[in-house]
Amino acid sequence: MKVKILIVLVVVSFLTCLLINCAPEKPEPVRVGTISANEFTPEKWGKVYPFNYESWLQTEQPKPTGKSQYRKGWDTDKVIYDRLSEYPFSALLYNGWGFGIEYNEPRGHHYAIIDQIEIDPSRTSPGGVCLACKTPYHKSFTEKYGMKYLTAKFQDAIDMIPQENRKLGPACIDCHQPEDMSLVTNKFHIEKGLKMIGKNQLSRQELRSISCGQCHMTYYVPRDKTGKVAGDIRPPWEGSSWGNISIENIVKDLLSDFQREEWTQKTTGFRMPYIRHPEFELFSKSSVHWNAGVGCADCHMPYTRVGSYKISDHDVTSPLKANLKACIQCHTESADWLEKQVLTIQDRIASLIIRAGYATATDAILFEMLHNEQKKGWKPPQTLYEKSKYLYKNAFLRLVFISAENSTGFHNSSESGRILGDAIAFAGKAESLLRQMLSQAGIQVSEKINLNLLQYLNDRGQKKLKYKKDQQIKDPFNLQKNFSETL
Repeated sequence: MKVKILIVLVVVSFLTCLLINCAPEKPEPVRVGTISANEFTPEKWGKVYPFNYESWLQTEQPKPTGKSQYRKGWDTDKVIYDRLSEYPFSALLYNGWGFGIEYNEPRGHHYAIIDQIEIDPSRTSPGGVCLACKTPYHKSFTEKYGMKYLTAKFQDAIDMIPQENRKLGPACIDCHQPEDMSLVTNKFHIEKGLKMIGKNQLSRQELRSISCGQCHMTYYVPRDKTGKVAGDIRPPWEGSSWGNISIENIVKDLLSDFQREEWTQKTTGFRMPYIRHPEFELFSKSSVHWNAGVGCADCHMPYTRVGSYKISDHDVTSPLKANLKACIQCHTESADWLEKQVLTIQDRIASLIIRAGYATATDAILFEMLHNEQKKGWKPPQTLYEKSKYLYKNAFLRLVFISAENSTGFHNSSESGRILGDAIAFAGKAESLLRQMLSQAGIQVSEKINLNLLQYLNDRGQKKLKYKKDQQIKDPFNLQKNFSETL
């Protein structure tokens, strides 16, 4: 009996040691002091959380060249990639405002405000409201100064920030409580958005997505009837719900009234809404990883060891640029195998972006032809005209939703394919109606429309930016030549 008891004790002791030493650890920050409330300066947070701070500082550094095929960002080649050269049809579609003048691949968190300061001023013409996701001061400034700050000239709004932090992008206070590093949000627009979709409580894992999603989401800058800024940014989430912020509801919201119309598209003359970096909306719409309970931070801020400590990696970047370190923590397949899966998905989505882009650009040129006939006195059938306009805007917004999203479809490949398929269908139906109306006006339209893209791509803005042929993303399957004229 004594021998049996001894064996049981040994086994229990062994299992206890195994559990203590091998169980997954909850990452605990290394604290060496305290942080005052409303502390904006990361260096002061760094004195309390040195390992997290040192990791965060790495967002300034370029990443290895050649790791990402589509969203290159800021790599060791030090090339700033021009989105309009990558997808030339965009220059035609965005002609009429800042995105059609200078639109670059972002360089990451460290450069959030720096990129705005250096870009063509047309991009920041709305003023202080442009800082919504760029500076941690935006919420407090909006609360304190209201429209005086939101409508201030961009440089004047920058000058309101303390000198030492005028080039500070997203910072510690945007995502963390200073007393215990628990996750929070720091933007009025995400508070409004969550209220819109009826989400009142967030679990820790949900916060690991929404703390990123507070900026990696789409929004519009509300306008008055004269086109001037009428308030802080707002998400187009009316009618949506948590885990179901659909493109259908986003489009319905954006097309609901004049406040969402931010600019005039020069080719068509239409007042238009826009969609910006909707990573959270796409990822949370029943993607494979979302349904598996994965959060944004699991992939973009994976746990890493610093000496004997375990922290979240604050050098936020694409998993591709970090050798898929985050992916292999869950997946049993090799990094090479996983990389091939990512690039295969992105090839297919890039091909569909190109297909939808040229189809939508073709519609824009047909509208331009139609409007030229109107100026001569011809009147198109009103029902067909309004329907073609509705179809065109639906195609445009679906195209922009996926092309502005930062994963080239990987965050939700099935939904990306569905949305782009619908964009192509909307554009195709609009084209058939436009050709029908032009035929009624006695205009013969060729099979392939010459888009004359170089006129939109060259001599852009104050810098007289040029088309960069070497940066253009070609159709991976070499099929676009069958459907339209391309560069």
